[in-house]
Amino acid sequence: MSETPDPSSPPDEPVPVARRTDLGQAKLLPDVDHDGGWLLTLDDTPQSYVDLGDPSHLEFEYVQRLGHLVDALGEPGRPLDALHLGGGALTVPRYLAATRPGSRQRVVEVDGPLLDLVERHLPWHGSGVDITAEVGEARAALAVTARSAPGSLDLVVADVFHGSRTPGHLTSVEFLRLAAAALRPGGCYAANLADGPPLAFARAQAATLLAVFPQACLVAEAPVLRGRRYGNILLVGSDGPLPVEDLARRLASDIFPARLTEGTGLAAFAARTPPVTDATATDSPPPPDGAFSIG
Repeated sequence: MSETPDPSSPPDEPVPVARRTDLGQAKLLPDVDHDGGWLLTLDDTPQSYVDLGDPSHLEFEYVQRLGHLVDALGEPGRPLDALHLGGGALTVPRYLAATRPGSRQRVVEVDGPLLDLVERHLPWHGSGVDITAEVGEARAALAVTARSAPGSLDLVVADVFHGSRTPGHLTSVEFLRLAAAALRPGGCYAANLADGPPLAFARAQAATLLAVFPQACLVAEAPVLRGRRYGNILLVGSDGPLPVEDLARRLASDIFPARLTEGTGLAAFAARTPPVTDATATDSPPPPDGAFSIG
């Protein structure tokens, strides 16, 4: 299906664009309150927000938390070698390129028409920006990296949603072991997931993380952790020390602060929950009606 601009928009204003992609109906919507801001939706579910004028501007709270993690890793400003599983509008890769110049980044997105739409209307190429984006399946791409270039990455980010759910094959011990193999010593794995009461999926994912990575933490807003509402959960793992104190300070300064859980607190959160394997993996639970949809 061809891209469809909105003919009602004045010629001097950014024009919304819609296109049928492999995973649904994608739309790029200009932010009328912020010049250069664009929202990507898929079947009316927000997927990404990009500020073309300022890639360091992160609109969504969960993406801000990923940004805090990126900022806290290692020496400030040092370039990172990163693999992003799930592309969307490439918000985090753009942020990393802006805040850590010289970073070498690879993005794997399963939806080819979506990637083409984003590249056409929200291009990320520029002087000194080393971002390679390709069409592919996340686990297959990670497996190739783990096999052909083990220990080559500083950061692996998994932010894959088909519709509003994370595919089960990206939630298992076997999958996380691939990520661990691709990371160099001290490298970091970060996964954005979503869950709600009774948090069975989140607890199982925490147990899976702890089964693979010696150092781990979980980040979420308190109402989500208490099982009061559905929301995003960030899981972080490494074979070396994580910057938990620095990250916790950054999280506490947000307008919507999140809580960092590690050590005995994380172990208690995952207690009596077995790690997920390929044989037991399921997709993340669907969100409640209206959790993310927009008109």
